[in-house]
Amino acid sequence: MPSSRFEPSAIKNKVKREEVARKQKKAKRQEKLQRRLAQAKAEANDPLAKKKRLAQNVPRTLDNTREYDPSILTANPEAGPSTLASQEDPTSSAANVQPEPEQQPQDESAADIANDPFAAYFSGTFDPSVPPKVLITTSPKATRTTYDFCDELVGVFPGAEFIRRKKGKGFELGRIAGWAANRGYSHLMVVNEDMKKPNAITMVYLPEGPTAYFKLTSIELSQKISGHARATAHYPELVLNGFVTRLGHTVGRLFQTLFPPMPEFQGRQVVTLHNQRDFLFFRRHRYAFRSTEKVALQEIGPRFTLKLRYLKKGLPAVKNLGAPSKPLEFDTEENEQQQEQQALKDVEMGNTGAQEQGGEEDGGAPQVEEPKQKKVIPPTEDEYLWIWKPELEATRRTFFL
Repeated sequence: MPSSRFEPSAIKNKVKREEVARKQKKAKRQEKLQRRLAQAKAEANDPLAKKKRLAQNVPRTLDNTREYDPSILTANPEAGPSTLASQEDPTSSAANVQPEPEQQPQDESAADIANDPFAAYFSGTFDPSVPPKVLITTSPKATRTTYDFCDELVGVFPGAEFIRRKKGKGFELGRIAGWAANRGYSHLMVVNEDMKKPNAITMVYLPEGPTAYFKLTSIELSQKISGHARATAHYPELVLNGFVTRLGHTVGRLFQTLFPPMPEFQGRQVVTLHNQRDFLFFRRHRYAFRSTEKVALQEIGPRFTLKLRYLKKGLPAVKNLGAPSKPLEFDTEENEQQQEQQALKDVEMGNTGAQEQGGEEDGGAPQVEEPKQKKVIPPTEDEYLWIWKPELEATRRTFFL
């Protein structure tokens, strides 16, 4: 049965068909415009009607329809304040009212924060005016592009220092982390390179970990940003958005420890780390006060995107750490005699040491030994707290941060 609606496609003349189709589209646009103008005029006199309309017409996105897992999420992302329609219309059915979100117990969240590796940083024992010492290096045989990106990172993090990674054996990531921890560094950041481009960043919190590995994409240095501002030496503010899970809190607190607790507001610099669908967008801006009422943001740079791939407990492992393996030993009479002689020597050394200590107590003041700092030794095996696998992303609405 042919439809009663007129279709321009029924016109055989091409010129006439295009003209009729163009007129129909224009009429639809005008009708939609008049409808929106009438709606805006009605809502100008009644602001509550606009709030009601916006509450009823919430768009469905991947962010607000993410799958809720109470084991990792602190609160249901779909939950929010109850709609104005359900508050004003008492005749609305109870089925349309959304249930209250199931939130993680406050004592459990407080226990996670109190027992995480970053608790000492937030306890207030450190001087808030002293920035954390961050050691930045690269993978072996890096190129100029990676060095330029490291120079940008040194300007982003106060207290950061760049040291070129030497070539050869003995410079594994775990050994470098132990070396940095024994020299007072609080963080180690290694920029990895592939195909002569930076492709990953490894962040190690010293001296006891954890270690986070991020994929690095969409790098744009400050010089490539049009109209970029110049950075100053002031401590920036830090803004973290969208970290709602337990894993997200750990990653967010890791980035918090990279900056001093007390920012210098006179510098008007702010660093933003925005989490959206497990992609971490890094931006740095400066406040630009246009007037007493208006303020704008001028980007400083750099800009890049991170995605967490795994989180390890402790420092990176060094497989061949320690002394070489001992040779095979057999139980013989000669070995037994050597062991007896060594035991006698140890007893004699112990007696002479006690006599010398007694002489010091009788003759002069004993020497007080200063407590030595415990040397940080990397582990020999990795222990993963979380690792990304393709099987984890069962749907497009599955996120972990």
